Amino acid sequence: MTLRAPWLRERLLLLSLALWDLVVVCAMYGFIYRFRLGQAPGVTLALTILVLFWLGGSYLLGRYTQRRRGWASWQPTAQLALLVLAIFVAQAWLVGIADSGTRLRSFLLPLLCGIAAGSGLGHQVLAAFRPEWEAVVLLCTTAERPILKAELATLPAKIHQQITFVDEDEDPGVLTQFSRRSLIVAISDQARIPDAHLERFITLRPLGVRVGSLVDWAERSLQRVPPELLSERWLLAADGFSLQPGRWSWRVKRFFDVLGAISLLLITSPLVLIAGLAIWLEDRGPILYSQIRSGLYGDPVRIWKLRSMRVDAEVNGMQWAQIQDPRITRCGGWLRRLRIDELPQLWAVLRGDLSLIGPRPERPELELELEQSIPHYRVRHWIRPGLSGWAQVNYPYGNSVADSRIKLSYDLYYLRNAGILLDLLILVKTIRLVLRAQGAQPQQ
Repeated sequence: MTLRAPWLRERLLLLSLALWDLVVVCAMYGFIYRFRLGQAPGVTLALTILVLFWLGGSYLLGRYTQRRRGWASWQPTAQLALLVLAIFVAQAWLVGIADSGTRLRSFLLPLLCGIAAGSGLGHQVLAAFRPEWEAVVLLCTTAERPILKAELATLPAKIHQQITFVDEDEDPGVLTQFSRRSLIVAISDQARIPDAHLERFITLRPLGVRVGSLVDWAERSLQRVPPELLSERWLLAADGFSLQPGRWSWRVKRFFDVLGAISLLLITSPLVLIAGLAIWLEDRGPILYSQIRSGLYGDPVRIWKLRSMRVDAEVNGMQWAQIQDPRITRCGGWLRRLRIDELPQLWAVLRGDLSLIGPRPERPELELELEQSIPHYRVRHWIRPGLSGWAQVNYPYGNSVADSRIKLSYDLYYLRNAGILLDLLILVKTIRLVLRAQGAQPQQ
């Protein structure tokens, strides 16, 4: 299994915040329990549920991922504490605990106040150690420069202020302004490096400057790889891309695909039956529909989905999905938001046509246009497609060639860094999208 994990380096703060919350919840629970009952609680069911609620709720509310200052940083913490309080109070009322009022005043309120205070203060301290954006020099070709500027437009303004572009044909005198403050030099694999540039970069390395590939820098900064930055030689020689048929990592992924698909089919079968009934009641049309999609190496595979559009949705031929698409039924809109319409594809996972995690399979008739418009588009076929993927959890539903290009940049990132840990991250982000009802909707 590949050890490449640029996505993990970018989430070390998230992991440290979650670990701190785990320590605070367990420590505060143990302290209050011992203070009230005079004994250590051990690992109880109540503690396990509390940990899951607090860490899961923190992730869903963005406490680990969104940068906030002042009162704004405390607001989600207070919201989470009130939500957990309401859940436990409702549970006590439903179960009918006789002394629920006493437990609320003597145990639950002090516990949640202590957790909220400890968690919030810890987040403030840890966030202070968030590294500042580093100064970067990008040596690229004339053709790559506008592409990179367009990509960087999606990042915070602080990053733009730290980036200097140097063209391969530019006057080397511009490099004299860089010294110790320029911590990263990223060089395109497609750019010439004149001797004057090369000499300047070599003299900067002893000062602690890191010189590396433009593709590697894009992975760390953008969490994706614009396809225009890749050369054919780089694709053949680059590290990563280890998740290939016949390898041990491929077999491990297949094992978890089968296990996960069987479990999800058993758990969600009542939901699929209810959704199917709702589809039939709305227009008395068929519940399922099938399409041919491109699978591993571009081979055609047939997938089945719960029907979310009118029966005559493509009577005039295939179309891109639209904002407020009139072809989507009322029931289908909710099925798409919650991704329930995707559940029948679990059978394709069991057959081996799809994986749980991977690039989304596209329609062959669409790919003819995309392959002509987007460089290296067919590279995404090097791996088995999936129900959810890195592109789906990081970018809204695409409805144009431009959207497909950006989604390909995420797919290229996944292909190079695929592994169990990244699949788990995608799974967690998928669950968050489902709980937030942010499923397959065209970009606003």
